[in-house]
Amino acid sequence: MTTQNESQLMRKLTAEAARIFCEESLWDYRSAKLKALQRLGLPPRSPLPDNQCVQAAVLEYQRLYGGDAYYQQLWRMRKTAIEALKLLAACAPRLTGAAVTGAVTAGQRVQLHAFADAAEELDLLLEDRCIPHSQDERRYRYRDGREQIVPLARFVAGEVGVDVAVFYPHQIKLPPISPTDGLPMPRLRLTQVEALMASSASRTEDADIRRL
Repeated sequence: MTTQNESQLMRKLTAEAARIFCEESLWDYRSAKLKALQRLGLPPRSPLPDNQCVQAAVLEYQRLYGGDAYYQQLWRMRKTAIEALKLLAACAPRLTGAAVTGAVTAGQRVQLHAFADAAEELDLLLEDRCIPHSQDERRYRYRDGREQIVPLARFVAGEVGVDVAVFYPHQIKLPPISPTDGLPMPRLRLTQVEALMASSASRTEDADIRRL
């Protein structure tokens, strides 16, 4: 296979993975890429596009085909994030993940990073506010190769799921790396998320989603 054909095939695989990710409301790019291999009839060990390329294709797909449903979901997730950031203010929470990048589907959850000496502090905060939640954990990686398993609290706000990973306070300026591009995860404060919402206000007004 020539280099040109390989490049064309990779673009086709990337586009198919993005389509599957959006239409099937997936939450991880690897599942979308493996499904794309099958749909295109390619060998299981074929080279896969990197996550950054798939994310870019997801954003383009949603821009072209997502319509109001996409903008409504993005608005719901960011609105929920703002409410959760206010609720968890005592733990200096930050927003990260798809609600920041905009590469969202209905299958994704709001991702927050909070900071406390012990995960029990977040549990008590949620219990004090009578918010049912479950406990889990998640593995994060850092640029120096370290890995860390972090406590996770999961709850639902309206129709939107929320995951809150609890880091130690000194880690507030030491974000783990993103599985999308290998760079430190962006962590947005409340004011930054509010500005993000304001910047997309014209589009959300067109979709009339504030009535939802």
